[in-house]
Amino acid sequence: MAGIIQSLLDTDLYKFTMLQVVLHQFPQTHSVYLFRCRNTKDTVYPLREIKDELDAELDHLCQLKFTEQELNYLRGLRFIKSDFVDYLELFQLKRRFIETSVDEQGELVIRIEGPMVQAMFFEIFVLAIVNELYFSRLNVEEALIEGEKRLQAKAKQIADYATQQKIGDTPFLVADFGTRRRYSLAWQRHVIQTLRTAAPNVIRGTSNVYLAMQLGLAPIGTMAHEFLQAFQALNVKLRDFQKAALEAWVQEYRGDLGIALTDVVGMDAFLRDFDLYFAKLFDGLRHDSGDPYVWGDKAHQHYKNLKIDSRTKMLTFSDGLNLEKAWQLYQYFKDRFQVSFGIGTNFTNDMGQTPLNIVLKLVECNGQSVAKISDSPGKTMTDNDTFLAYLRQVFQIETATEQDNQHIEDQVIGQPNSTQVIH
Repeated sequence: MAGIIQSLLDTDLYKFTMLQVVLHQFPQTHSVYLFRCRNTKDTVYPLREIKDELDAELDHLCQLKFTEQELNYLRGLRFIKSDFVDYLELFQLKRRFIETSVDEQGELVIRIEGPMVQAMFFEIFVLAIVNELYFSRLNVEEALIEGEKRLQAKAKQIADYATQQKIGDTPFLVADFGTRRRYSLAWQRHVIQTLRTAAPNVIRGTSNVYLAMQLGLAPIGTMAHEFLQAFQALNVKLRDFQKAALEAWVQEYRGDLGIALTDVVGMDAFLRDFDLYFAKLFDGLRHDSGDPYVWGDKAHQHYKNLKIDSRTKMLTFSDGLNLEKAWQLYQYFKDRFQVSFGIGTNFTNDMGQTPLNIVLKLVECNGQSVAKISDSPGKTMTDNDTFLAYLRQVFQIETATEQDNQHIEDQVIGQPNSTQVIH
């Protein structure tokens, strides 16, 4: 029986773009990733109940290899290098690097540990599998009826927005970013096709490489938090980890894939490192936490201070969006920036059921803790309070509020000094 994941292309583009840099520049890096469901109290049944099915799906996943057609497609992307495709021709995920269990609190635990060139590639597959297994036990027929109703409303909404654009305006661009939390692959495909038919000049792409290939869309993505976090544990000063990560990206892609992620240690700390050199080399910035209006205004002021015309730069928003929020942001920023939007759960899992808020995050690299200090209160992530305090000090970031600290205490995974995920 075919598994939920039918192709190793059925993941987000940034997994390939990050993997290529890791393979070329720090291939021996060792990493640890941990799974977390952030809304366990909202689940219809405990995720531990899908453990046996999940194990079977992981067995299947680790049998997959890239097909000749898929490799040829990747070779056709100008930023993918031929030696990387040669590596992918031999690539296969190894089952020994991923383990599932149930902890003392009865929660599903998924731990990935191994070479980063292997471990990082599991993430999107695992999250998509968990989602599809979970929702397949609920009322599928009812969900599809409600989902279709909501999808048709989105199609009308996006078509209306398309007609409201004025001549001379920067285009309103929206992409599907919903692979990791989708209802199913079939539903994700249906959503993309429906919305693209409704507004072909708005829906320009998807982060999902498999669907991009099948539907003739642009695959979209650059980097995720794990890429920058890894540099906290590589051979650079901690204060310089963002600059080292951005420089590694520039050296690898030399002008391609120029959207930089800003919120690993917060926008203010990012902008202190994003000097004239990087501001000229990168095409724009991606927002993934904090107030998007405040963030965009800071970006505008930063470009202005550097005497760069912000209208030549792209802002990409990807944090908890729906079409209405995207349109409002577009109206606010369109005269100052090119603007694009990545919409995830609201596209691919808006079925009238409570979506799972699940993540699989890098928590350790080369035996050292790594951390993300988000612009959103309660979204910080660490496995070591001492390291987190040091990271805050190095980047001049205010200490977490008492409320955030309570979140930390409430969200501990496992024993003291184990990974803490807060959201």
